[in-house]
Amino acid sequence: MNNNIKELADKIRENVSKVIVGRDEVINLMLTSILAGGHILLEDNPGTGKTMLAKSIAKSIEGDFKRVQFTPDLMPSDVTGLNVYSQKTGEFSLVKGPVFTNILLADEINRGTPRTQSSLLEAMEERQVTIDGETYMLHKPFMVIATQNPIETTGTYPLPEAQLDRFTMKLSMGQSGKNEELDIIGRFIDANPIENIKPVCKTEDIVEASKSAKSIFVHDCIREYIVNIILETRTANNTPNGYGTGVSTRGTLSLVRCAQSYAAIMGSDYVEPDHVKAVAPWVLGHRIPTFGGGRHLKKGKELIQEILDSVEVPVENWER
Repeated sequence: MNNNIKELADKIRENVSKVIVGRDEVINLMLTSILAGGHILLEDNPGTGKTMLAKSIAKSIEGDFKRVQFTPDLMPSDVTGLNVYSQKTGEFSLVKGPVFTNILLADEINRGTPRTQSSLLEAMEERQVTIDGETYMLHKPFMVIATQNPIETTGTYPLPEAQLDRFTMKLSMGQSGKNEELDIIGRFIDANPIENIKPVCKTEDIVEASKSAKSIFVHDCIREYIVNIILETRTANNTPNGYGTGVSTRGTLSLVRCAQSYAAIMGSDYVEPDHVKAVAPWVLGHRIPTFGGGRHLKKGKELIQEILDSVEVPVENWER
């Protein structure tokens, strides 16, 4: 069964790679998050292909894709929807917002006001939205891919910790090298390759693969290894440039689910320490509020890497 998940992931990765050049690791992490039922925060410079990546994945799984451009005047109802009164029928009817989709791209989410940002909290955590006291379930699968520009801070509203914690991973596309830039020119010079992307699976396949990924075996020693990593983020509060309150229990569960999903797309029936190490910086880095200033302030991802280097790795047999 896990070979089926690997085959599915390989097909999606190969399909997306027809558009996105040289980003196999990012695609793997995106697929990991999808199978783990999570959401992605993409922080990168404009023009690095964030929207193209989201669209490519949506088309590959034959899923609905909607995009919301966050601006200071965007209202919560512009995201979730609202009930509109019809003079003709004398009744209210629901006009669904863009959140009713499979993949929602929240572009420049930090340009929306905190009130509008919070409109996604219920959707991201509970896969539902409440409009005028009525609760509506969202599509399956449902994934938010939010973007923000790390350079510009004018007119932005930093995401609060409660919202950051709901993102399963924080990723970056990174800059392309010379050969990758030349490859991109070759692919896009005549036409946009995303227009020729065809689905390689259905959303139902993703839902089933997600269920199967939860059955990946996690040995007791691997569970203890994960908990030791989490506890280390909580016990370093008083160190210089400390880690604030550390990673929450939601972060613990996210790390477990992502390790399972990553193991599944690698074709393994059980989680190994290397699977945990592969996803931990991306799952935990943004959950650590850091303190300090200037160049002495380390990024959360770097701090997690330091913890991974210091925590003892289990050497037992990790199979069932």
